[in-house]
Amino acid sequence: MPKTTPDIRVPDLTGKLAVVTGASDGVGLGLATRLAGAGAEVVMPVRNPRKGEVAIAKIRGAHPDARLSLRDLDLSSLASVAAVADQLVGEGRAIHLLVNNAGVMTPPDRQTTKDGFELQFGTNHLGHVALVARLLPLLRAGKARVTSQISVAANQHSVNWDDLQWERRYNGNQAYSQSKIAFGLFGLELDRRSREGGWGITSNLSHPGVSPTNLLAARPEVGRDRATVKARFIRALSARGILFGKVETALLPALYAATSPSAEGGRLYGPDGFQHLAGAPAEQKLYSRLRSADDARRIWKVSEELIDFPLSAG
Repeated sequence: MPKTTPDIRVPDLTGKLAVVTGASDGVGLGLATRLAGAGAEVVMPVRNPRKGEVAIAKIRGAHPDARLSLRDLDLSSLASVAAVADQLVGEGRAIHLLVNNAGVMTPPDRQTTKDGFELQFGTNHLGHVALVARLLPLLRAGKARVTSQISVAANQHSVNWDDLQWERRYNGNQAYSQSKIAFGLFGLELDRRSREGGWGITSNLSHPGVSPTNLLAARPEVGRDRATVKARFIRALSARGILFGKVETALLPALYAATSPSAEGGRLYGPDGFQHLAGAPAEQKLYSRLRSADDARRIWKVSEELIDFPLSAG
């Protein structure tokens, strides 16, 4: 018998406002499509407005009545994060779902954000931290579910505490792992602080397993002119249904974590297949790098200092 493609039922989200970063392609586009199809109004903060318009057209092709809007956001710029957050706060509408999905992966050479941070740490982690910090009033008003997308790479390497910006010795894979470990620790600490402070926010983590997204494709903006060998290998096996997932299944853990009544704060959701590379979404054991409450408090404090904005709900 042929294999069935995993899927989940998304509850009715009519009346909910969702924000999805990285929604112009890949997993983010799939998430925005599913949320809009369930009735949510979806805000899509994107770096490339042209790609954003194409994404909206694709979503409306599937859901003609979808309520969608674009915002300009470059997560590698704290000024851009502040601008989009100020715009949303000015609109004054409570946010019910936030999926921190956007990211960059393994530039071959060390690059920095507009604020001087190593690109992966600054984009994948600090950019999203700054976004959450500035949107806290709206997240609190909406008793929001915040789902932060990490990676199987968060189960490798460690946080380079003595050189967070990789100025002394750059290793792209290790820097990528660090960005995802740091972001996972932040997401867990957000849930702890919300529970302790009565903020009303539920924060959890997801990871997509491994699938042929654009993270390892040709990305001239990060110094990669062609898809990596790893990307071509993943694409070939995924197309044959071997070992790796597809984009439409890779989005399911984040979709489940963000919408399921059964998904809880402080938990990690990923594919349930071999080595959690593909499969249906399910809770899985926290990676060892994410279990230290001391590390979570430390990354929270360091991040707060680096973004120069208080991480409190007031």
